[in-house]
Amino acid sequence: MSSSRSPWSKRSLTAQAMGHVDPITKAVVPPIHVATTYIRDEDNAYSSGYVYGRPDNATIREAEGVLAMLEEAEAGALLFSSGMAAATAVFQALNPGDHIVASKVMYWALRNWLMTEAVRWGLAVDFVETDDLDALRAVVVPGRTKLLWVETPSNPLWTITDIAAVAEIAHAAGARLAVDSTTASPVHTRPLNLGADIVMHAATKVLNGHSDVVAGALAGAKADEFWAKVASIRKMQGAILGPFEAYLLMRGMRTLHVRTAAQAKSALELAQRFSAHPKVARVLYPGLPQHPGHDIAARQMEGGFGYMLSIQVTGGEAAAISTAAKVRLWKRATSLGGVESLVEHRASIEGPGTPCPSDLLRLSTGIEDVEDLYRDLDEALRVS
Repeated sequence: MSSSRSPWSKRSLTAQAMGHVDPITKAVVPPIHVATTYIRDEDNAYSSGYVYGRPDNATIREAEGVLAMLEEAEAGALLFSSGMAAATAVFQALNPGDHIVASKVMYWALRNWLMTEAVRWGLAVDFVETDDLDALRAVVVPGRTKLLWVETPSNPLWTITDIAAVAEIAHAAGARLAVDSTTASPVHTRPLNLGADIVMHAATKVLNGHSDVVAGALAGAKADEFWAKVASIRKMQGAILGPFEAYLLMRGMRTLHVRTAAQAKSALELAQRFSAHPKVARVLYPGLPQHPGHDIAARQMEGGFGYMLSIQVTGGEAAAISTAAKVRLWKRATSLGGVESLVEHRASIEGPGTPCPSDLLRLSTGIEDVEDLYRDLDEALRVS
């Protein structure tokens, strides 16, 4: 079921987990199904539709249904044991010799995988600034390029790529477009509606929102042969999400619209206020009019510009690290999208070769009082 076939909005459907009521107990919270095996019928068939726990599970199907509805995904959604498992399944569905074009600024662990492991799979990879359409066209090879992988907003510089324009470039070359929309979330951006073929989420982040689940997700525009291959990879490699984790993810998604609205509102206010701060050299946030990708973001993002921003500290790397050390309410930790606000010096995490400036602090805005968040970081900046 999708909101297009329902009188109710996506927000209402998500809040009620698609309105599912357990048929036995009449519970409004879907139960956790933990069985790993299922009874066969007397004629040796599986009329229930379930055979074994590695490829399928009822709790996982529930959560996948909510995500597919949110993304308006005709092919449905697939949940994985992590964001990396979800992303790499897409690349592993390609053939040796295929060419990939990926965003130069993207999730660092996946970028490392593409630079190392993808080569072992026989894949060719080029990294490009995907917000530069001319540079993108120059590296795409019609007939050889099979996948464009775009992250927007890109982590941690928050550059914006025009999804619809890139989809045209990809399809004209006979390639697919996959979009990592982790930081946008389906509340703010629906890449499939803009021409993408696959959308990926590190569901550990804002989809779950409580920093207690590691999960990944894919949603597909079309149930074609490639999508079936991705699903087969998940099945054969045992990369499916566990039922308890799927239950927690479902619980988190039920408050997604409320959380993302509050987080985006606070992120915009923080970006505006820190833009005038004497200890901040630059604020990176697509919601600011001076951001290079602001106009595109305003066109392809709805209801806000996301919960992530970065600041560059005037005193350089030492001042940035010192600032992170002095916060009290913000938490010094990796990851993003949770209800608690996190600050991290990204360059020291990513190491040599990172495109991240050494004076940059990445901020994941939670749902705390925005005045408290500003005051805590302001005080830390002023004494660093």
